[in-house]
Amino acid sequence: MSATTRLPHPVRGAAMAVAVVFLLVGVLGFVPGLTAHLDRIAFAGPESGAHLLGVFHVSVLHNLVHLLFGAVGLAMARTASTARAFLIGGGAVYLVLWLYGLVVDKASAANFVPVNAADDWLHLGLGVGMIGLGLALKGNPHARSA
Repeated sequence: MSATTRLPHPVRGAAMAVAVVFLLVGVLGFVPGLTAHLDRIAFAGPESGAHLLGVFHVSVLHNLVHLLFGAVGLAMARTASTARAFLIGGGAVYLVLWLYGLVVDKASAANFVPVNAADDWLHLGLGVGMIGLGLALKGNPHARSA
């Protein structure tokens, strides 16, 4: 057995990395100092006054969604096929969220996550990036797919 057979499939590694970032962002959204105005965080909606890194509008719900997305990503990173599904499907979800952010009135109750312009552009980048990773990473044929 060569050393290459012990490597995880590249798409699994990418899904794990993306999932860990989502988990980290979910936790950081509750950390004073990294999240400005944490004392003004609301469970959901545009009235939440908290901003991760002083830029990205967050709420308790927004942070919980990141944590859930990260946990799902780690679970799906166990095989190459489910890791690819997480990246492509999750990327599609983020593109829909980007479109939602473009059309929703940021001050209305419909902005329940909540999102702002910085979140919108981040969601576009995440959607394109995740789908790109899922499609591009064909992997080493000797790497473990499971």
